[in-house]
Amino acid sequence: MTSEIVFGVTQEGDGGYVAECLSHDIFTQGDTWEQLRANVREAVSAYFFDQPKPAAVRLHLVRDELLVGA
Repeated sequence: MTSEIVFGVTQEGDGGYVAECLSHDIFTQGDTWEQLRANVREAVSAYFFDQPKPAAVRLHLVRDELLVGA
């Protein structure tokens, strides 16, 4: 059993969020952080439907910011 899986999360220009698992082929999105959390839980449950689920899921928010003229 995998003890923890990690999702890289980015915020889209429209304010929504996109999450991609770093170790498995799981991808989802949500308009709000709460919706993203629910969608990640659902996606993980579906992916591991016939095998043990991870003990924890980590959402790692990645912020990409460009400072011009810094």
